[in-house]
Amino acid sequence: MSGTKQRVAMSGASGFVGSHLGTVFEELNWDVVRLGRNDFQGGVQKLAERIAGADIIVNLAGAPVIGRWTEAYKKTMYESRIHVTKNLVAACSQLEKKPEVFISTSAVGYYAAGGPHTEENHTRDSGFLGNLARDWEKEALEANALGIRTVIFRFGIVIGKGGGALQQMLTPFKMGLGGTIGDGSQGFSWVHIKDLSRAYEEVIGDPSYEGIYNLTAPNPTTNKGLTDALGQALNRPTLLRIPKFVLQMQYSEGAQVLASGQKVLPERLLEKGFRFTYSEIEEAVRDCVS
Repeated sequence: MSGTKQRVAMSGASGFVGSHLGTVFEELNWDVVRLGRNDFQGGVQKLAERIAGADIIVNLAGAPVIGRWTEAYKKTMYESRIHVTKNLVAACSQLEKKPEVFISTSAVGYYAAGGPHTEENHTRDSGFLGNLARDWEKEALEANALGIRTVIFRFGIVIGKGGGALQQMLTPFKMGLGGTIGDGSQGFSWVHIKDLSRAYEEVIGDPSYEGIYNLTAPNPTTNKGLTDALGQALNRPTLLRIPKFVLQMQYSEGAQVLASGQKVLPERLLEKGFRFTYSEIEEAVRDCVS
């Protein structure tokens, strides 16, 4: 499948991951249909016309989870994921020629703090993030009923050059103002953008991939591990600590995204024989800041 020209319709195409994937697909000489906000405001039939002829649906849409969680913003986070996914599946149902694969997104926020968690052996988070991920995945899996092969990636924190969470951290670290959040012991599950794009290519090209996969490097670290790796790569001190209450003052309930964390393992990807180029946080961070 990946050896022939493909047509990809992609939501969330303007974000860090979407921009990178769009470039990767175009380098393969594939047609990329970037779905914007307007495409979801004209009704399901209009959306179906926009994605007609697509071999692959990549669903990345979702408002950032790092922010101040007012009730209004929690509604935005929910609707930007669940409603977009529901509309994409409904649009697929209108098509005479269905896409071959529907690849949707979820996140390690599905899991409770701590771990390690795998796809089979885990504890689901019972709070807002866990429920958000559960409902998001449920809508995506409706594509199965249409006879479309469906894959869901639960993303770790995506790191890469020029964007993502790491980019936001670089300036204070370069100034010597980097440090751990609290005691730094909270889990940090991550994936390099290059491994992420390789996983998409693998899933698109191999029809035996189906269901839910953790898209995280095989060696999760901690907040302190990330802090030390950044300090070493930039040759800067990392002596400061950010108390959790400071984050709570700024982000309210949303502080949990930064103040807690999970250790998540990509068991199903490893069982399929997928090999990560970046499995250790030190080498991944060095690549991103070089």
